[in-house]
Amino acid sequence: QVQLVESGGGLVQPGGSLRLSCAASGSIRSINIMGWYRQAPGKERELVAAVTSAGITNYVDSVKGRFTISSDSAKNTVFLQMNSLKPEDAAVYYCYAKILGTGWGLRDYWGPGTQVTVSS
Repeated sequence: QVQLVESGGGLVQPGGSLRLSCAASGSIRSINIMGWYRQAPGKERELVAAVTSAGITNYVDSVKGRFTISSDSAKNTVFLQMNSLKPEDAAVYYCYAKILGTGWGLRDYWGPGTQVTVSS
């Protein structure tokens, strides 16, 4: 079994910052990709940022220059530093990971989600 546990969401004013964290635990052999998706009410879930095991990062255009994804492979943890937050960044943010388990092949895993609210 593998679990993703998120932390760091909350309420912030426009222009403010938040840092999300997600730790993977369980029967993990290796992690290929970790990242963050978000879903706002009435909208589809979208990829915000992802980082591969080789350190290659990818961002949706709307967050480039404001968000930074990083990871600590030793702790199976991914971070999302969000700066200059805008009201349109408000959403439930979901941690995602593609993990090779110790007894099975590559699988996709999702965290339960953490709410990010951007409002004055």
